[in-house]
Amino acid sequence: MLTLRRPHALLAAGLTAAVLAAAGCGSDDDAGVTTGGAGDAGSVNVVATTTVVGDLAREVGGDAVQVDQLLQPNSDPHDYEPRPDDVVATSKAGIVFASGDGLDGWIEDVVKQSAGNPTLVDLAAQLPVQRDGEEEEHDHSDDAHDHGATDPHWWHDPTNVERAVEEVRDALTEVNPAGRASYAANAAAYLKKVRALDAGIRRCFAAVPADQRKLVTDHDALGYFADHYDVQVVGAVIPSLSTQAQPSAGAVAELAKTIRREGVRAVFPESGSSRKLPEALAKETGVTAAYHLYGDALGPEGSGADTYLGMERANADAMVRGFTGGAQGCEIAGL
Repeated sequence: MLTLRRPHALLAAGLTAAVLAAAGCGSDDDAGVTTGGAGDAGSVNVVATTTVVGDLAREVGGDAVQVDQLLQPNSDPHDYEPRPDDVVATSKAGIVFASGDGLDGWIEDVVKQSAGNPTLVDLAAQLPVQRDGEEEEHDHSDDAHDHGATDPHWWHDPTNVERAVEEVRDALTEVNPAGRASYAANAAAYLKKVRALDAGIRRCFAAVPADQRKLVTDHDALGYFADHYDVQVVGAVIPSLSTQAQPSAGAVAELAKTIRREGVRAVFPESGSSRKLPEALAKETGVTAAYHLYGDALGPEGSGADTYLGMERANADAMVRGFTGGAQGCEIAGL
């Protein structure tokens, strides 16, 4: 079942005249759906909050969507502050896809402040696998970013991505019924790739002894991945679901002891984050920090991790190389 909400088109008192002028209201484009001719699926204006959500929307929507992605590659959704341009884009959208689980809760205010009336879809609401997290709130200026008791990094379990793809397909079809066949075909083709990726990663980790699959990350963003592929999470430099927490000297010292005791071979920095502390920890404990992971966002174009499939393939390859001291990698062809 989809979780669909149609917020009231409420203009915030502080919205600037420039945003109002750019967004407009009352025109035919405000519905966010362009109707094509005979045999044409038309197109839906889509706003996607995060890089992963944007990638899924483009894969399922194909030529029958125009996607405006708010966050960019290597960006941190934990500390994102919406911009006036986000309100403008949302005012023109027929549908808004949010990652959910508190990661991008700011999108509700953006929708309220827009002059449009898009359907808001929370992709996390109906996922089959949910990991517990911790209650945490981090203040930034006058706003608070809340992360509830659920780990918001759900896409690192491909089972959840399969469900999210189905939600995207169904939501696009509801908004633009003329695109039904296109959305269905695109979703089916993409689901085959997700399942092939999952099977390939499983084969890679099966070749690594279980007692070598010990993961130390930048922050707690890869829990879903670890659970799904039977990887032991030994610890994180920032022991939090959010990058906004700060580790204490005592916690870092304790993690160093754990790394030595557990025979960990690598500390994995996260792409887009400062590598200073993970590299210092690796140097102190005599392990490598040469392999980085993608936790919160996709990588930039050309990185090999600029799609969801590429990101998870890159993560698997980095982990296998780190776990085996560079003796093995994870190659998955045909995706």
